[in-house]
Amino acid sequence: MTLFLAGLLLFQVQHQHHPPRDAAEYARVLEDPSRDAWQKPHEVVMALALKPTESVADIGAGTGYFARRFARHAGTVFAVDISAKLLEQAAKDAPPNLKTVLAAPDDPKLAPASVDTVFFCNVLHHIEGRPAYYRKLATALKPGGRIVMVDFHKRPLPVGPPPAMKLTDDEVIAELKAAGFELKRRHEMLPHQYFLEFGR
Repeated sequence: MTLFLAGLLLFQVQHQHHPPRDAAEYARVLEDPSRDAWQKPHEVVMALALKPTESVADIGAGTGYFARRFARHAGTVFAVDISAKLLEQAAKDAPPNLKTVLAAPDDPKLAPASVDTVFFCNVLHHIEGRPAYYRKLATALKPGGRIVMVDFHKRPLPVGPPPAMKLTDDEVIAELKAAGFELKRRHEMLPHQYFLEFGR
């Protein structure tokens, strides 16, 4: 039960329309060391094979759980979130190549052709009007850029929200195909989540 509640809080913290009411509590959940066992952040970062010249946008970055790790390998990392309080946490002791971006619920606030990789983890299903959001991401991507989606499988799991709140991998693939992106690679190392890379 504790793991389930922690997983549900994790989703609530990264909600794209309602900033967390208690950022400190959500920050503790996001940074809980037990998350590493199933989120496998090191394996995820290594699978992306980021380059020192590459720029990454972490959408729904929260406290910077992934953004900090990306910053060790990429050139510039944009931690994008709608919660100023969580971004304050992300900026604490952050390396100089990690930049915070206070976004709007319907706009990531990224400059045109500014990023090579757009990364989502556990936030996609909270974004309403996703087709329009994808169009903004397409503008923000550099030529040859990619979108990476990590999200929970739509079935009962020991972490994460109820299945009704989730999107299946097939739904994500179909939405991005409609937006002009195709599935390029599927990673299988995560026990509870799909991990998909898309390009144009």
